[in-house]
Amino acid sequence: MRALLIVDLQNDFCPGGSLAVEDGDKIVMTVNQLMERFDLVVASKDWHPMETVHFEKWPVHCVAGTEGAEFHPELNSTNIDKIFLKGTDNKDDGYSAFEATSADLNQFLIDNGVTDLYLTGLATDYCVKASAIDASKKGFNTWVVNDAVKGVELKTGDVAKALDEMGALSVRFILSEEIS
Repeated sequence: MRALLIVDLQNDFCPGGSLAVEDGDKIVMTVNQLMERFDLVVASKDWHPMETVHFEKWPVHCVAGTEGAEFHPELNSTNIDKIFLKGTDNKDDGYSAFEATSADLNQFLIDNGVTDLYLTGLATDYCVKASAIDASKKGFNTWVVNDAVKGVELKTGDVAKALDEMGALSVRFILSEEIS
């Protein structure tokens, strides 16, 4: 069984948001098309409290219950089977979807017979990377869909470095057109 994981495709990470990934919104249509090819679709959301140590490193973003924390309006969220909230503790960064506090993503995937996990979303060099690495370490066959992710790239080379780190842990890379 395979599943699609949409990582943090939220307003604050898209153009106009407080922590926008350049062209982050450009992957939405690809993600929508991919959802139709999977029997199980899960998603993570950053869902931070207003006061958190996370905001010592980053601008305020994805505060629980705000418009910035909602999914991008063009994302067909009705096709998402379960949403996992992360970064909910004021002492927690919550980069990986496997750190979700609203429910246990790992157990949910196991309970649903998932062996293969395909990742999309934002940002390649932070939350996608952390989620992919955790998925691989937990024994899932893990793929990152290269044309359905975008990186922050704070420093030149951050995305390439993230891809190398993931690849070193058996994460594989695929294009959306290669997924039937």
